[in-house]
Amino acid sequence: MSTQPTDQRIENIIAGMLRVGVILSTTLVLGGGIWHLFQFGAYKPEYRKFQGEPPMLRSVSGIVRGAILLDARSWIQLGLLVLIATPVARVLFSIFAFAAQRDRTYVAITLIVAAVLLFSLFGEH
Repeated sequence: MSTQPTDQRIENIIAGMLRVGVILSTTLVLGGGIWHLFQFGAYKPEYRKFQGEPPMLRSVSGIVRGAILLDARSWIQLGLLVLIATPVARVLFSIFAFAAQRDRTYVAITLIVAAVLLFSLFGEH
């Protein structure tokens, strides 16, 4: 009996990862949006002066800290981060899946895709 994962098993794992990522992201964004409406629904926005995002929402650590403190905007941002991280996790998982199948061509191609994704996310802008 082979210890290599089958294509069907890998596809099922990837489908599950994508499903969980999208559902978790949707839940965080929706929950954060509802919580934000409860907190600031009656507040009238001021459009005459541009106000960017607070520093807390500009870094992953700040977003996580804010989410722990039950800040609604942090929950929304965390949901968006989960949505972005979902396909990246899928590509990273694919590298290990192809390596387990000893498929060097797909490992190389997927490593290139992962490098492009990670550079686009973390490279200098």
